[in-house]
Amino acid sequence: MWEWGTEIDYIHDEIATDKRNPGINANGPVYGVNISNDALTILDPVTHVATSLEVPLRVDPATVPGMIARSMPAPSRFFGDELIWNDPANPHNPMMDQKGRVWMTSAIRNRANPDYCREGSDNRFAQYFPLDNGFRSAVYYEPETGEFVMVDTCFGTHHLQFAEDDNDTLYFSGGGQVIGWIDTKLWDETGDEVAAQGWCPTVLDTNGDGVVTQPWNEPPRGRQPADRDPALDTRVVVGSYGVIGDPTDEQVVWISSNRFPGRLARLDVGDDPPETCVTEMYEVPSVLDPNVPEDKIGFGSRGLDIDRGGVIWTALSGSSHLASFDRTRCPVLNGPETVEGRHCVEGWTLHPTPGPVIAGTDPPVRADYHYYNWVDQWNTLGLGRDVPIATGSNSDSLLALDPETGQWTVLRVPYPQGFFTRGLDGRIDDPDAGWKGRGVWATYGAAVTWHIEGGRGVKPGMLKFQVRPDPLAD
Repeated sequence: MWEWGTEIDYIHDEIATDKRNPGINANGPVYGVNISNDALTILDPVTHVATSLEVPLRVDPATVPGMIARSMPAPSRFFGDELIWNDPANPHNPMMDQKGRVWMTSAIRNRANPDYCREGSDNRFAQYFPLDNGFRSAVYYEPETGEFVMVDTCFGTHHLQFAEDDNDTLYFSGGGQVIGWIDTKLWDETGDEVAAQGWCPTVLDTNGDGVVTQPWNEPPRGRQPADRDPALDTRVVVGSYGVIGDPTDEQVVWISSNRFPGRLARLDVGDDPPETCVTEMYEVPSVLDPNVPEDKIGFGSRGLDIDRGGVIWTALSGSSHLASFDRTRCPVLNGPETVEGRHCVEGWTLHPTPGPVIAGTDPPVRADYHYYNWVDQWNTLGLGRDVPIATGSNSDSLLALDPETGQWTVLRVPYPQGFFTRGLDGRIDDPDAGWKGRGVWATYGAAVTWHIEGGRGVKPGMLKFQVRPDPLAD
C-alpha cells in the first residue's frame, strides 16, 4: 500500500497498463485522476515517489463551472468554511493506450458545443444527430514529453475504453442520447479532432428489418403510444455509465445504465456509421416484470466489463449481485418485442455476493454495495483468466467469483478502515516471474479521507494485490 496525493484529494480511480495488453508499461508508474482538484497523480511503485500534475483546460478555468459546488451550506467540522475542492476540469476516468499514453475524460471548455457539432453543420454525424451541449471531452498525457493534449468532443464523456480494432478506437460513455468515439489512429495521423470523432444515437431495430429507419420525427421512447407507426424503429435514451468494447467483434461496444432497474445496450456501429449503427437493449430482470423468477430479480447495473468470450459482467449496486449476461442465449435480438428490453431473461445469471442480509427482507436485501466491477481477462491476479471481480464497497474488499464453480474469494483490506475502491486494473510486469511478476491495482478511493480512521491528514492510497498459487510459494 502506498500513499499518494494530499489530504484533500479525491483520487477517483487508476490505470497501470493497456487493458488489451497487460504487459504495456511494465514496472512503470501508476496513474490516478484527482477529480476534486484537477490533477493527474502519478505513483512510481519502484521508487515509492508520488507526484501530481495539473490537468489543463483550453479556456480560463475560472470561466468553467465544476461538477462540485463552490459553496458551503454549513461549515465543515474539519475545514470550516474553506473551499478545499476546485474542479473545472473534473477529470474522471483514466485509460492507457498501446503507446503508454494516459487518456482521461475531462472538461476543457464550457458546456455549449462548437458549430460543427450542431444542426446546420456539414459534419455528417451532426447532420444525422446534432448535439448542442456536452460535459467533459478527452485529454491525454504523454509520458515521454510530459505534455497534456486536449481533444474536443461533441458528445459528453464519463468512462472510456479502447476497442480491439486496427484504429485503436476509444469509446466513451456519458453521451446521454449517444455513444461516442475517437479514432485514435486517425487522430495521430491528422490531429483533426473533428474528423477523428463520431457518435451514434441509440436506436433499436424494432421493426425487425435489420436496418435503422431514421425516427427523428418523434421523441425518444418513454412509453410508446398505442397508435405508434410500427414501420419506424425506436430511439431510446439508454443513459450510459460503463462502457466496454467486445473482444469477439471489433465493431461492437456495450454500455451499462444505472437507471432503474438497469440496462445493458449493445451498439454495432457497422461499416458506415452513423447510418449503419444499430442498438440492442437488455433490461436487468426485476420486479417490473411479473414473469421473472425470484432467483433472477435484481436492480442497479453500474459497473461493466466483458470476458474474452464476449460474456458481459455487471455489478448490480442496488441488489448486491454480480450479474452475467450471455447474448448467445437470446432467442430474439430485434423486432417489436424488444422495445422494453425484457425479451432475454434467459441471458441473465445473477450471483448474490457474500455478506450479511438485512433481517426480515424478502427478497433478501444485502448490506454490501458495488461501485464497479472488472474482469481479469489475463490472470493478472492469480485466480485464473476471465475471473470477474466486484468492488465490495461496503465491505472493505474485492470480491472475486469463479464463474465455473460459483465460489467466491474475498480479498479483504482490514486496515486502515474504509477501503473503498472504484476502479481496478491488472498488470503483468514480468511474465516469467510467476505470481511476483503480476498483480491487480486498486485505489483507496474514498471521497473524503478525513472521515476514515486517522481523521484529518490521511491521504488517499493505492494498493497492489497478488495471490500466491499456494501459501508457501516463493
